[in-house]
Amino acid sequence: MKLSKIYLLLGVVMLTLSGYAQSISSEMVEFQMLKAPKTPIEEANRQYRVVVTSPYNLKAEDVNAQSKLDFQAEQKNYAKVLAESEKAFQEMTKNHDVEVAKAKEKFELESAEFKKLSMLERLTMTEQGKNPKLVTPAKPNYIKPAEPVYREPNLNNYIIVDNNVLASQITIDGFSREGSYVDVAVDIQKANFQDNAGQTFANQPTKIVVKVNGIEKINSVFFKDFKFLSSAPTNNINKPLEEKNHLNKVMAFINQFLNDNFGYQSIKSSVKLSSVKNKGKYDDLEKASVYVTTNLRKLNPQNPQMTAAGMTGMQKGIDIWKETLTKVVYKDKKADFNEKIAEFVYFNLIRLHLALGKKTEAEKYLNEMQENIINLNLSYDEQNELKQLETQIYKG
Repeated sequence: MKLSKIYLLLGVVMLTLSGYAQSISSEMVEFQMLKAPKTPIEEANRQYRVVVTSPYNLKAEDVNAQSKLDFQAEQKNYAKVLAESEKAFQEMTKNHDVEVAKAKEKFELESAEFKKLSMLERLTMTEQGKNPKLVTPAKPNYIKPAEPVYREPNLNNYIIVDNNVLASQITIDGFSREGSYVDVAVDIQKANFQDNAGQTFANQPTKIVVKVNGIEKINSVFFKDFKFLSSAPTNNINKPLEEKNHLNKVMAFINQFLNDNFGYQSIKSSVKLSSVKNKGKYDDLEKASVYVTTNLRKLNPQNPQMTAAGMTGMQKGIDIWKETLTKVVYKDKKADFNEKIAEFVYFNLIRLHLALGKKTEAEKYLNEMQENIINLNLSYDEQNELKQLETQIYKG
């Protein structure tokens, strides 16, 4: 066969194969969604009030004022510190003179004994470094105590809050402070530090009481048990700073606890979606991908109107995917809409509905995919993903 004919035949084969291949790619699409609380509250009643009681009532001006008083006390005491340091130096000098005299006396005695030895014995001791030596203690130097210098206190080391500030730091997502339908009372005790095997442990009993429309729903105490804080003992830690850090930990817990129970939180999520890029016959599928990904990113739990518009726009893409499944010819790999198209569409429908918390819809498409599983040529990774999706649908 002539070389030109071989090239022509190969070209025809490659053209034919390219006509049957679909360029399928995947991307992770990030979006926001609403996390429902354990105790739902009707939208019209989403108002709350927080009252905090605690031992904390410190202001920045209080810290600064105390710092200046401490500095004035240091200045007033400086003359005494100076006199004591001079007296201590005189004692050290006197002791030094005594120690020098003792060292000389010892050297003279050792030298006298050394001279009594034979020349060979003296030579041997000298080689071994055991011959008498005069060792006198270093003369003490006087270091004058530094005069007091005022430095602004590091406010980061202090717990500068009061009960009103603490109450303002407690928020329930999706609620306003315009009422007290949800009434929250928080009592925070002072942090306690405890030594155990050279390490520091801490507790800070915190009581949370929540009433909904006057009915008590929560009455619990947290942080009662001593928990590990530092590998250093209590006398080696900065207690004000450690208490401040521990209080921040308590406040973070209170916010998360209340939001888990009552808040309507916006959480970031992501979902893997696939699309086909070939132009022409797959334009609708590419359009579906745009509909879904664009509108998925529009979801905004804090803006119900935008979220509703996003869901409507997304449904257009979902409808195209569903319609595409009706065109699939499973046993014809050369078909435009073959089993590869069905695979990525089914995976998209299952992943998307699962990510949106719509397990019933996700289960429906999972069942459809499993009915056609004999016609799908899933890879090892795809089989594993399908099992994982199934587990997520049926758990809890």
